Amino acid sequence: MLKYIDCIATIDIIYVMPYRPTHRQLEYLVAVADHGHFGVAARACHVSQPTLSAQLKLMEDRLGVVLIDRGAATVQPTPAGQTLLPLARSVLETLDEMVRLAGDADTGLGGLIRLGVAPTVGPYLLPSVLEYLQEHVPGLELYIREERPAQLEPAVREGVLDCALTPLPLRDERLVHEEICQERIYLGVPVRHPLAGLAEIPGAALGGERMLTLGRGHRLYDEVQALCAVSGAAMGEDYEGTSLDAIRQMVSIGMGLSLFPAAYVASEFGKERRVLLRELSDWPMQRRVVLAWRAGSPRQLHFQRLAILARNALSSAVLEGVEPVSR
Repeated sequence: MLKYIDCIATIDIIYVMPYRPTHRQLEYLVAVADHGHFGVAARACHVSQPTLSAQLKLMEDRLGVVLIDRGAATVQPTPAGQTLLPLARSVLETLDEMVRLAGDADTGLGGLIRLGVAPTVGPYLLPSVLEYLQEHVPGLELYIREERPAQLEPAVREGVLDCALTPLPLRDERLVHEEICQERIYLGVPVRHPLAGLAEIPGAALGGERMLTLGRGHRLYDEVQALCAVSGAAMGEDYEGTSLDAIRQMVSIGMGLSLFPAAYVASEFGKERRVLLRELSDWPMQRRVVLAWRAGSPRQLHFQRLAILARNALSSAVLEGVEPVSR
């Protein structure tokens, strides 16, 4: 009689862990993207160039995608590398944050903050904020970079900067913000201009007037452009000022009119006699200044606290035309 014998086969199940790039490999990728050169990136990471190149090649092989274009005149990320670069920066930022939180000497704002500031905001609002921070957050390190808002937003989104002090509106929906203050905006008029005799100027009175402004990428450029569209004034397209000081000098010699924020006025108009400041009767003469950072940042609590400190600083400074937001 045939007998059936149950046979139990033993199968070894081997679980293959998915590949994960190392901290150093991500650091090398970011360094090459930032410096555009393998040798410079290697020096910045304190490793030899062969080590950096080999680790990047290993990461590419394991991921199955080329991240760095080595054939171009300047070393740069491929489209796939550009896609992964913000994620690499985010991972490195998260790891740095873990170290900061674990440190015994944490300042309460997580150590170094890379702060971007708009040129029409930083030089005039920031001094009061920095003085307040030195008193209330001793040991805080701030790296400050001044850029046009149009350049600040991608720098924050990609992790080159941690946060930015900038006027609204924000163009990038991936950024979140805390409002710091509302700031009045004034119309600057040459002292001998026919409109100088009016306490308040209707927008229609600007028809045909030449408006001067900073270059594209500044929020004041957008404000002047919008004002010209509704009033009939003309944008001075043949010249874009590089600073509010340059614009003020041009207004003073009758080359046109312009808009000036209150903090700049408080700082720089003390001895100005050739430019008068006026309000428009039918135009919203104020702007909102915010602290913005990337949505989902692991340092969100730090940035929220920094926003509170900035509001407190401006409340103590009492700048005319600048109203800190209450929370």
